[in-house]
Amino acid sequence: MRPFLLLSTRPEDDAAEGEREAVVRLGGLADDDVVQLRVEAEPLPELDLDDYAGIFLGGGPFNASDPVKSALQHRVEADLNRVIDEVVGRDLPFLGLCYGVGTLTDRLGGVVDRTYGEAVGTTLATVTSEGLRDPIFDGVPGTFEAFVGHKEACRRLPEGATLLATGTVCPVQAFRVGRHVYATQFHPELDSQGLAARIRIYRDAGYFDPEQTETLVDYALRTQPTPEVHRMLENFAAMARE
Repeated sequence: MRPFLLLSTRPEDDAAEGEREAVVRLGGLADDDVVQLRVEAEPLPELDLDDYAGIFLGGGPFNASDPVKSALQHRVEADLNRVIDEVVGRDLPFLGLCYGVGTLTDRLGGVVDRTYGEAVGTTLATVTSEGLRDPIFDGVPGTFEAFVGHKEACRRLPEGATLLATGTVCPVQAFRVGRHVYATQFHPELDSQGLAARIRIYRDAGYFDPEQTETLVDYALRTQPTPEVHRMLENFAAMARE
């Protein structure tokens, strides 16, 4: 059975490994089901995407809307854009999480900016009529809470994209391109422990006042998003392997 490819851009080892662990555990996968490539560490090799059942693109320190970008960020974006071009062109199974929604939106001509940035916490999201018919939301309530924490968001969908979930602060919480290419603004891969870990890792990354770190950690550990939201990872993995 073909593995999944996880493309990560997190330079912190504990953040990158935490992201991989969450995808494996909450996706109902085995450890050897996920091949992780850390795009920030070295350029992507030539990839045969047919070697993989599907592709996850995780989060990271970069933003598509960053006004100034380093040489590393430009290289990472170029590498990811090559993958996205093939994924969209062939309609391959793809799930973009966090940075994935910005990267996919930007590459396909939508608008990503700071209009709907979200503070670290939870958002109340509502599945659209199209989302209710989409298998990625099987078993997920029509209204649910999920963890967020972003500097940017999709303000205008790419042409032809289908809105699957909207939110109280950020109107675009999930969308689909074609039949198999997905992106979420919220974090279906984050549970309470995962969010607490990321808060500590990114205390100086500009998402919040560093003095709020332990208050936010306490909030994360006391807060449980809608449990069924994690099923999206299992649903995606099942669809990709059909």
